[in-house]
Amino acid sequence: MERIAAFILSVGLAFSPAIWAAEQSEVEPHIQAAIDNPQRPEADRARDAGRKPGEVLSFVGLRPGLTVLDVFSGGGYYSEILSHLLGPDGQVIAHYNEAYQIFSGKEFEARYAGDRLSNVWTYNSEANEIDLDEGSVDVAVFILGFHDIYYKPKDGNWPSIDAKLFMENVYRALAPAGTFVVVDHAAVDGSTSETGNTVHRIDQEIVMSILTEVGFEYVGSSDALRHPEDDRTLLVFAPFLRGKTDRFILKFRKPEGGKE
Repeated sequence: MERIAAFILSVGLAFSPAIWAAEQSEVEPHIQAAIDNPQRPEADRARDAGRKPGEVLSFVGLRPGLTVLDVFSGGGYYSEILSHLLGPDGQVIAHYNEAYQIFSGKEFEARYAGDRLSNVWTYNSEANEIDLDEGSVDVAVFILGFHDIYYKPKDGNWPSIDAKLFMENVYRALAPAGTFVVVDHAAVDGSTSETGNTVHRIDQEIVMSILTEVGFEYVGSSDALRHPEDDRTLLVFAPFLRGKTDRFILKFRKPEGGKE
């Protein structure tokens, strides 16, 4: 009886979306080809080992021709890979706000100079004001920026963001059955959102709570960027932590019939 019970449990785990997602690590060939594209800057390639874009984007699930929203795209590291991956029939919406553009500075300018990534639309909008056509996006990714929703610098150079409104804007832009993947630096379990301001981390349960409240369905997670040696208490900008922070990867889906 114990053997039968163990077998049933193992079969159930094998077909659980969340468990399967956590174990997926192979990089799909078309994604690897985009990463290997010779047009990518050397500075980007130097970050690949720590960021593992192949594993991340394979988990997202992408193919040429899609429209992908890169939320708070920063200097465009992922937007560039997506550009090469999606091809001429696809589009990247590289979202940024004024503060992110100033922070990214020369990297942002060099990335898009001379229309070098012709299938990328750089979309300038504050988070609370994102107003893309409803259902116009196939996939959205939010990489290493969710914690910035709670950033509150003393000099006031970062806008106040309504987390629920921000995520509702993304939800509305996604097509039914569209995918939304969030990657961020993990905070200690049970931490408040204040860690987004102090150490630039976020407890994944806060992400889960907000997105499910907005209407997203949780699909699964990946351990590709997990670093258990990181105790999740230190500022992510510490030199010895660069590319080595413990990061979660969560996948969500917009229901085909909208909110239930």
